[in-house]
Amino acid sequence: MHEHEGLGDEARREMVHRHMSNEITSLDIAAQCLVDFPDTPWGLRMELARQCWDETRHIQALHRRLIEMGGYKGEFPISAFEWSITCAIDNLPGRLATQNRTFEAGAMDVVAGLIANIREAGDRATADMLDGILADEVQHVRFANRWIKKMASEDRRVLIKVAQAIRFLAEANARLVAQKGEKSGAGKVYQSPQQRIPAVNVADRKLAEFTDEEVQEILKQAGFRSIIPQSAETIA
Repeated sequence: MHEHEGLGDEARREMVHRHMSNEITSLDIAAQCLVDFPDTPWGLRMELARQCWDETRHIQALHRRLIEMGGYKGEFPISAFEWSITCAIDNLPGRLATQNRTFEAGAMDVVAGLIANIREAGDRATADMLDGILADEVQHVRFANRWIKKMASEDRRVLIKVAQAIRFLAEANARLVAQKGEKSGAGKVYQSPQQRIPAVNVADRKLAEFTDEEVQEILKQAGFRSIIPQSAETIA
């Protein structure tokens, strides 16, 4: 896949196109969970169904914006990495831990930084759209946090399933992450993997009910970089 430097027209179109593809993947994963685990408690099934609705609205909004920017579906290569990882896991706690609690929580960090940069570059329409999407993503992470804790309180073996899922994800990431000195399709030379970790969106992670200890650990992994320094200072 090609990366586009800066925030020029093509780079912003590719960003919107990429996020549209990611939202389609998230929709597919949530819907597949409903199919694969029909005996899931009704409250959790409703959360997954609402997530399907949210992701559908996100896809529509991103597609409209892409067209407004002069782009089109299929203009850029896409990835199905999240689908390939999450749907290889055979239990719902593991999928929630991987997709919602890890992938979507990471997206909160990425999108928050994008919003600030895009708005500063003068593209208010795209920034406002992403801001609306981010609000929904907080709830997708939050309900996963709540339900994983509930399921673990009822059956401690759930924690083993979660740990196995996260280990599986870590091993997949370790094989695919670009290493220092490697080149992207656009010829960009990557720096160290640690330098590619986005700043942590502390405020939204706390809204999504990560504990202070969990946020502190995430900040350590990111080198204590936060897009909201005043919040980070209270727990770092």
